[in-house]
Amino acid sequence: MAENFRQNDILALAQQQGRVSVDDLSARLGISVQTIRKDLAQLAESGRLKRVHGGAILPSGVTNIGYTERQELNRAAKAAIAKRCAADIPDNASIFLNIGTSTEAVARELLGHRNLMVVTNNLNIAQILGANGDCEVILAGGKLRRSDGGLTGPFTEQMIRAFRFDYAVIGCSALDPSGDILDYDMAEVGVSQAIISRSREQFLVADTTKFDRSAPVRIASLQDVSCFYTDAPLPTELSQRCAEWQTDVVTTG
Repeated sequence: MAENFRQNDILALAQQQGRVSVDDLSARLGISVQTIRKDLAQLAESGRLKRVHGGAILPSGVTNIGYTERQELNRAAKAAIAKRCAADIPDNASIFLNIGTSTEAVARELLGHRNLMVVTNNLNIAQILGANGDCEVILAGGKLRRSDGGLTGPFTEQMIRAFRFDYAVIGCSALDPSGDILDYDMAEVGVSQAIISRSREQFLVADTTKFDRSAPVRIASLQDVSCFYTDAPLPTELSQRCAEWQTDVVTTG
């Protein structure tokens, strides 16, 4: 019974943080690292977690996790990333914010900005920034994805191509160690690619747990964005590539 409660606590932490480590769990729960490794092995065997070096992550296959789970996943890191990204967006700017819980966090940080024009294909972002009286909000119409309030498809892309944005703020579902930016939904990928092509500066907001996940469709490369905002330093090889690509990397952790 105690083991079941302990494993439930481990799962709850994984859902909040995206990743758990053996050493941290041992210290938090007052259990030996050997016992924690056994718990993680059992959770992985049942498919509830995936083992990685030093700990475990939430499993991801070729489908995304639910929107509510994504809202809670690594919430503190997303908030810190969003605050730093929003600080680099001036007043009097035109911005596109796409689908995602990280971009929604950026929207919250823009509530104090003035004279913004924000175009979005995210109903949640439109509602958030509707509270800012100094922000003009424009919805890029398309097919509604009820699971997270996203609008996608050819109509969305067509509307995006009518603009030239100062800034695009995009999220992603996964990041490949090569620097490829990945997603699950081909319709959403087409929208993200249109956003990148129609903006002067491209800001990617994604925490480093995205490197522990995989998704089948390529949006672009880190080479194609101006700045990558994340919560921890990148692996040395990828950091060197970003320097060669002249892609700025801003870390909050």
